[in-house]
Amino acid sequence: MRFAHGHLAYCTNIHPAESWEETFVAISTHTLRVRDLVIDGSERPFAIGLRLSARAARELLAEDHLPRFKEWLASENAYVFTINGFPYGDFHGTRVKENVYRPDWTDPARLEYTKELFTIISELVPDGVDGSVSTLPGSFKAFGADEGIIRGNLIKLAGFLDALSDVSGRDLHLGLEPEPLGHFENTEETLRFYDRLLADTEDHEQVKRRIGINYDCCHLALEYEDARSSLAVMRNEGIRISKIHLSAALALDPREEGALDAIRAFDEPTYLHQVMERHPDGRITRHPDLPDGLAAYALGSDAEQWRVHFHIPLDRLPEPPLLSTSMQSEEVLKLCAEDPGICSHFEIETYTWGVLPDSMQRPVEDQIAAEYRWVLQRSV
Repeated sequence: MRFAHGHLAYCTNIHPAESWEETFVAISTHTLRVRDLVIDGSERPFAIGLRLSARAARELLAEDHLPRFKEWLASENAYVFTINGFPYGDFHGTRVKENVYRPDWTDPARLEYTKELFTIISELVPDGVDGSVSTLPGSFKAFGADEGIIRGNLIKLAGFLDALSDVSGRDLHLGLEPEPLGHFENTEETLRFYDRLLADTEDHEQVKRRIGINYDCCHLALEYEDARSSLAVMRNEGIRISKIHLSAALALDPREEGALDAIRAFDEPTYLHQVMERHPDGRITRHPDLPDGLAAYALGSDAEQWRVHFHIPLDRLPEPPLLSTSMQSEEVLKLCAEDPGICSHFEIETYTWGVLPDSMQRPVEDQIAAEYRWVLQRSV
């Protein structure tokens, strides 16, 4: 849907679905219910933030599925402007953890999957609206990936997107998503990666036009980064902000009574929950997952704050002594009100509904609708 800063959707990765049939069932039930809760009879078109697995993308491109989906969107006064292309395969009901980074950008399968997603969105995005796809930050640090191959595949994609944009008449762009312990995870590492990416090609403008950043508020808050400074330096370096994920992480003071016991309720086996531990001297210690952080802290630490990669609803604060980093999303919305040119693609991305503790559970449509209201109240 259009809102004060551009286009707003929620990411359908919150709904378990791996085939196209499962994805469409989720959209035609849950997403339409969210629409009715959010816009309540309005004639405004409603935007859908698609998540398509590699399997679902292939199936959507087969037979007449894509034309039929376009007809369905028109019949429901709905549209698609963005696709989440980070998770390639299974994303619910199994151990995802570091597998969410596989295949990474050294693998031709990742490049082909992303091309398929752009082929799809070039057909779905309405006239006058640009189309974005978000993806992982190249790889996962622990994989020790060959960055030269990553850069080469991204440059190939930039050329593909330029040609597809010309043919389709759409402005298509990729958003690489910095994430804790990703191949690049904070603003400084992102800038240096882009320097190396541009050094590999003579067509700097093509890469800048087609390869941007998906700024995930949860992830950059985990890095203890100031949103104003981070976005300003990226834009000053000519990096396109392709999309903004409005999202929040958990925070706590590990020295506070009951804090570590409270965070254990969020230790679950599906997703990585990286722990970013800040010390009094400003150092940040990184732990790959919540059990690693707890084990290291038990051995002795002077950390004064933890931030934990567990996406929690924007509108609902956790029970004390736990805290939320939702202020990062609030700050980003303020910045976009000051400067509408920062970005026009926004997506609510709280995908952890199925693994939230019982105390934070509610019907999924109610949760998503409440997050929309939270965003819209801060976007006047």
